[in-house]
Amino acid sequence: MFRLPLLVALSLLIAFGGGIWSTLVALDATVGFGAIKLGAWEAFPQAQTINADPYAKAHRANGGKLLLGSAEGLSFTASVDDAGARLDGNCTYVISGQTPPTRAWTLFVTGEDRLPPSPDAERPQALNSRIVLRRADGSFEVTVAPSAFPGNWLSTTPNQPFRLVLTLLDTPTAGSSGLIDLTMPKLTKTGCSHA
Repeated sequence: MFRLPLLVALSLLIAFGGGIWSTLVALDATVGFGAIKLGAWEAFPQAQTINADPYAKAHRANGGKLLLGSAEGLSFTASVDDAGARLDGNCTYVISGQTPPTRAWTLFVTGEDRLPPSPDAERPQALNSRIVLRRADGSFEVTVAPSAFPGNWLSTTPNQPFRLVLTLLDTPTAGSSGLIDLTMPKLTKTGCSHA
């Protein structure tokens, strides 16, 4: 007597639960289509525009983030180094070179939660174009490591993977179709100390 309603309820539960679960997995897996990859750095220039694909719009709504408009800037993320290895909190990395033409930029370390660092963090987890130490030719070098380094240093948390977020603000490259020709800073692993 209760067998048919129970089977229908179970089927609906599996269908709705599976649909919601697969949607959340898809939203966490990617920002959308149209990614541009330059070395270790990846950007989604259409993600914040009106022409964004449905996955990008859903990802933006799910994250509750207010993204930059195409004329305001472009955000690049790196979860791997230039060799393709996942960024590891136990390892030391060097970001070197120059950014594409931009009025200002920010660089910060984030965890799997993709949240920016806390402003009251005890160790430096963010830099910007105004405070970075530069060489005579305008290039810079930033060390990303769990222990302190002289010069430009960003702190990581040992035993945890991390991402780097480089945001170019007020840049002509955001609205450009020539993003593939841009040169991004190199991201090189220099060593690891597995504790």
